[in-house]
Amino acid sequence: MVTLPFVVMVIALLLGVPIAFSLAGAGIFGIWLVTGNVNMVIGILGMAPFSTVADFALTTIPMFILMAYFSSSSGLAKDLYTAAANWTSHIRGGLAIATVFACGIFGAMSGASVAAASVMSNIAMPNMRRYGYSDELAAGSIGIGATLDILIPPSVPMVIYGIATQTSIGRLLVAGVVPGIIVGIFLILAIFVWVSISPSQAPKTQRVPRTERWASVRRIWPSLLLILMVLVLLYTGVVTPTEVGAIGAFMSALIGVVMGRLTWAGAIEALKATACTSAMLFMILIGATLFGSFMALSRVPQQVVEAVTAMNLNRWVVIVGIVVVYFIISMFMDEIPLLLLTLQLTFPLITSLGFDPIWFGVLSMLMVSMGLVFPPVGVIAFVVSATAQVDLVKVYRGTSVLMIAILLTTVLIMIFPQIVLWLPATMR
Repeated sequence: MVTLPFVVMVIALLLGVPIAFSLAGAGIFGIWLVTGNVNMVIGILGMAPFSTVADFALTTIPMFILMAYFSSSSGLAKDLYTAAANWTSHIRGGLAIATVFACGIFGAMSGASVAAASVMSNIAMPNMRRYGYSDELAAGSIGIGATLDILIPPSVPMVIYGIATQTSIGRLLVAGVVPGIIVGIFLILAIFVWVSISPSQAPKTQRVPRTERWASVRRIWPSLLLILMVLVLLYTGVVTPTEVGAIGAFMSALIGVVMGRLTWAGAIEALKATACTSAMLFMILIGATLFGSFMALSRVPQQVVEAVTAMNLNRWVVIVGIVVVYFIISMFMDEIPLLLLTLQLTFPLITSLGFDPIWFGVLSMLMVSMGLVFPPVGVIAFVVSATAQVDLVKVYRGTSVLMIAILLTTVLIMIFPQIVLWLPATMR
């Protein structure tokens, strides 16, 4: 009987029902099956929406999203790519490295990997094609680079994880900094190795004059300063993550106005887009809350913990199993619905085994980021393919090669958890 709601949810998703309504419908059906009480279903349905979205911590999400749209309207992505390309274009594979850098920084400011992939596909792909870069390397660097925002603050999925598990959002965001940098370094090394083995993937280009290189840096320094400010405020704990989001949104708008790029029309459009995106995320959260109520009433998480404990497995065997499951599911589902659906089962399990919630949060983000660019679905791969007009198979070839950077980082933080935990431990 307990499995029926899961079947209902899967069927709804296959039929194209939005994830929020699939979760909510399956949750309501499950609550009715477990309790047999229509009044209880109505009571939970009446309280869940308000109690879910009334959480003050959720105000962090629209602030980070607004920061993203203000940054996008101000032409930040193009400036970031131009500056990085000017400094690396003379290196074989330099434009791909510049793309990874621009995707990572823009994604860090936007907190949205899909947005970063879409914007950078329009900016970076034509330039790399013009200089003879292969579609595989170009598309792969865009796709993998866009996933860096999941780790580097401000990360909306990290905020969702923190809210869903009652883990410190500030410490989670800071915990992603070092692993995010490590992924970036591994990506650069992977590109170097790829173009060394196959030089035709990335011909050398010309060195840009020094004056032009420094001029491009002057156009991006306010944005880099904004990112540094956000990180410092989060690390020092001077303000809460919600307040950091508000400051970031205000400062990104101010930078756009001072630079003469953010118009009234652009600002209003950013506000509308923020409202739409936030409403979509809140609907998913409401659906996940209803499904979570069913899970709690059915005691499925407790039964899973008890079953795994009874098997007396080594805890690292369990965590490897969870990693594999996350990776497989993430190939078919966006990161936020995946987290909200799976954390209700995995989080009680990993805490019962003694794993640190912050460490598991970063590990979850790495698994989700791989699924976003891996076949057969890979949402970001689809975005890059559609936006850049590249055959999907070529996108997958590129992301599959460069995904070794994420795999190596995952292995590294599993062997050395302090890579994740060191920086949060030094916070006040």
